[in-house]
Amino acid sequence: MTAPALEVRGVDKWFGATHANRDVSLAVPKGTIHGVVGENGAGKSTLMNIVYGTVAPDVGEVRVDGVPLPPGSPRAAIRRGIGMVHQHFMLVERFTALENVLLGAEGGPTLAPGRRRARAELERLAAAYGLEVDLDTPVGDLPVGAQQRVEILKALTRGAELLILDEPTGVLTPQEADHLFRILRALAGQGKTVVIITHKLREVMELTDAVTVMRRGAVVATRPTAATSREELAELMVGRRVALRVAKPPASPGAPVLEVQGLRVADAAGVERVRGVDLTVRAGEIVGIAGVSGNGQSELLEALAGMRPVRAGRIRLKGAELPAAGCDARTLRARGAGHVPEDRQAVGLVTGFPAAANLILGYHDDPAWSGVARLDWAAVRARCAAVMEAYDVRPRAVDRPVSGFSGGNQQKLVLAREIERDPDLLLVGQPTRGVDVGAIEFIHNRLLALRAAGKAILLVSVELEEILALSDRILVMCAGRIVGEVTPEAADERRLGLMMAGAAGADVTG
Repeated sequence: MTAPALEVRGVDKWFGATHANRDVSLAVPKGTIHGVVGENGAGKSTLMNIVYGTVAPDVGEVRVDGVPLPPGSPRAAIRRGIGMVHQHFMLVERFTALENVLLGAEGGPTLAPGRRRARAELERLAAAYGLEVDLDTPVGDLPVGAQQRVEILKALTRGAELLILDEPTGVLTPQEADHLFRILRALAGQGKTVVIITHKLREVMELTDAVTVMRRGAVVATRPTAATSREELAELMVGRRVALRVAKPPASPGAPVLEVQGLRVADAAGVERVRGVDLTVRAGEIVGIAGVSGNGQSELLEALAGMRPVRAGRIRLKGAELPAAGCDARTLRARGAGHVPEDRQAVGLVTGFPAAANLILGYHDDPAWSGVARLDWAAVRARCAAVMEAYDVRPRAVDRPVSGFSGGNQQKLVLAREIERDPDLLLVGQPTRGVDVGAIEFIHNRLLALRAAGKAILLVSVELEEILALSDRILVMCAGRIVGEVTPEAADERRLGLMMAGAAGADVTG
């Protein structure tokens, strides 16, 4: 009988008082695509880091092709044919794709022979698996999907037969995700083994041969994908029945809260990213903005949130004209606008600060905890404890650095900070990026509750399923412009994808 390509036997791992992995065992046959799913903090990434050698288990072992793997050694893992593509890419942005692949595998004291060998091997792999990349462009100038292909190429050039991908589609557009799936199927078809860590159940059902579900550090089930469903997997992940699509009552839009006319915004290099955008968001409605990443949505949201200057155009908030150059974030908060940024770690949080301190970022002058000379930290901690309970933030550790919380719980903290200020306008960027199915349900319900309370919400998301589920009107951006408006009832992912790619005209309505 052929040994599994990967076998994990009885793995336990503690981080202080946190039991991250609990007697975990699984087996992945050679030439298959295996999914590992679970809530944020379920122990999925810890397990795969143990397999890759960046974390050593306290108990248990990992076997590759039936042979035990030395623990805690990425070098040993690579030598045994394991490659890993992390959720946050490990690339030097100023280096070209070729230089990134060559880094650490130069092959001698002079670079020229190694570069020639690497280029020839990369061209062969690109042709074999559809891993097309411009090898001579700095990685920082490549689209996110191409950057991910560079990471896969790095692993394959080092002889990877088992490829682990952590949240591989978390930052990809639907088109890039489809391209990735074709690559992974081609790899499996050539006998390589793929393990993907993900929270996107639709992708698990579409891509994998089998799926392992983890909850609170333990394996609770392994199923052939053909013998399960999204609903069963969601229930196994969370431990209760989960609504995969929230119930959205009809909207009752009121007066305009946000009005934008002819807005133009440039990036830090002076390149215009938002080109004459007009939009209106009314009280009691959610307006979604769909678009391929890099088409101006981020700059639009940042300008409206006071994080980026306005080059031209007019903005009215609750009927009042804002200054021509826009307002700073502090002024906008005072006028009733809240902002959930797209990148919670880079912009929304200070990850080294405790949860309690993060909960008051931007609102530290609130009289509830701001004294004459110092903050009332007892009041801040009490407020944080109450919010953690209301938003089910786990663990309920007000003094723990935010870096010690899972991505989903970090996102709940950011949402809680903004929603609890009762804003009239909420600007939301990628509300469920990297968030598990249970937290997605919670976040969606919170946004719909705000809508029911008469608040205006502008939602930017690359998740078309999310845009369709939450929005009352959908605006599509391409090349910095609004190219169309549709209702969710008149749209589907295919139609939105065509519009996002510029294949549908600006007069598209529905």
